[in-house]
Amino acid sequence: MIHLITELSKYVMIILFAIYTWYSYVVLVIKNEERQKRMYKAQTTCMFLIHLDAFMVLFAVTKDFKILIFYGAQVLFVLFLFLIYRIIYKRAARLVVNHMCMLLLVGFIILTRLNFENAIRQFEIAVVAAVVSAFVPILVRKLKFLRKFTWFYCAVGVVALGIVLVLGKMSGGAHLSFTVAGITLQPSEFVKIIFVFFVACMLYEATDFRQVCITTVAAAVHVGILVLSTDLGAALIFFLTYVVMLYVATRKPVYFFGGLGVGCLAALAGSKLFSHVRVRIEAWKDPFASIHGGGWQVAQALFAIGTGGWFGMGLYQGMPDKIPLGSSDFVFASISEELGGAFAVCIVLVCFSCFLMFLNIAMQIRDQFYKLIALGLGCVYGVQVFLNVGGVIKFIPSTGLTLPLVSYGGSSILCTIIMFAIIQGLYIMRQDEEGESNEQKSRGRKQKRDYSKKKVNGVRSQQKPKIKSGQTGYRGHESGSGRPRGGASSRFDEDEIEEIW
Repeated sequence: MIHLITELSKYVMIILFAIYTWYSYVVLVIKNEERQKRMYKAQTTCMFLIHLDAFMVLFAVTKDFKILIFYGAQVLFVLFLFLIYRIIYKRAARLVVNHMCMLLLVGFIILTRLNFENAIRQFEIAVVAAVVSAFVPILVRKLKFLRKFTWFYCAVGVVALGIVLVLGKMSGGAHLSFTVAGITLQPSEFVKIIFVFFVACMLYEATDFRQVCITTVAAAVHVGILVLSTDLGAALIFFLTYVVMLYVATRKPVYFFGGLGVGCLAALAGSKLFSHVRVRIEAWKDPFASIHGGGWQVAQALFAIGTGGWFGMGLYQGMPDKIPLGSSDFVFASISEELGGAFAVCIVLVCFSCFLMFLNIAMQIRDQFYKLIALGLGCVYGVQVFLNVGGVIKFIPSTGLTLPLVSYGGSSILCTIIMFAIIQGLYIMRQDEEGESNEQKSRGRKQKRDYSKKKVNGVRSQQKPKIKSGQTGYRGHESGSGRPRGGASSRFDEDEIEEIW
């Protein structure tokens, strides 16, 4: 009976997620607000049904009532997010809210399946992040002086990365994190946001060659520290984000293609300098040749994806716990094995929809500073998703990055939720700008109409004939007389009346 429930549930989840994903793109081209609202409601319904379906299976298999309590807590958490972004911030981007909640719930589902304690830990951090980020949109809108802390952003970023280089513990061949009061922090996740603010400040002030050189040197310091820490995945995110922001700010292709050329040379040098990079490249070329060595992770991920097929094995029917780092770096493979390749493709499409929304918001903002921030955060998110999924499916060498909002990782989920909150603040700001612009246009049209009416009325009052007593309607006609008093030239011209009207 349990097997039957599991089999049916996986198909239901795939169908519901496919509908959710379909609406994610249709709503982008629909202009009618009522239709958009209906699609958002349909997405919300699909999201809650997927969540309910998955936890019914989890409870049916484990018979653990803690899972039901955990399910209820997650529902309340999502309702809290809806309260923030649908009631308090009424102009928030509902599609971004839906995507954030959907990806969080998918992460909770797979983490509950793999390790219940990790799922609880992830949920606690997500709640803290949601509470903290609840104030971010209004801070982004109100604090206009954020662009004045240019070198403060740079100093904080360099110091934080330097601390990891000196004191960070080694993980996967790289200095990634350090522990304070029992809490493990990965500063590179926080510095991504700070770095975007720094670059936006610099390129907002000026885009001349001197300013570009100074900004490039400062960005190179960030990337260089990450390279020395052998955190090459994060270094790649910083580098690509800077190149894109520089190109958009200056609109000079030479910077873009020159940056890509330098990046290729740096990647080649990295493969020669760092042994663990060479191991990952060899594992990428042929993971099965070194399946008992460096290719073990990628090989197991590919086995899991192939075993799951398009429709998956069903929850608790596969062996995702055998995948190395199956809840963090390779969570995409775990999802593919049990929930199916179709479900995993929907995750990628939802992430891409988020990326499109970030870019759309960036392109619509008039203020160059905020435009660059939205663009930079969009690049950070998009590049990280690409590097994670690409490394799992052997499209590119593995970089050791997490899948935002889905993978297990406290620093990652905290910073990603804050990043989404910043984007919401920028979107609300754009909506406010549009509202003010429309209001000004409406006032201008009204003033123009009022002025036209006054002008016409003034002309009328000047041209209107004054009829004296004893006269007819025509000026110059005496009462009872058929002759005009002043001749034909003194008559009120009918053509003039036409012109006035």
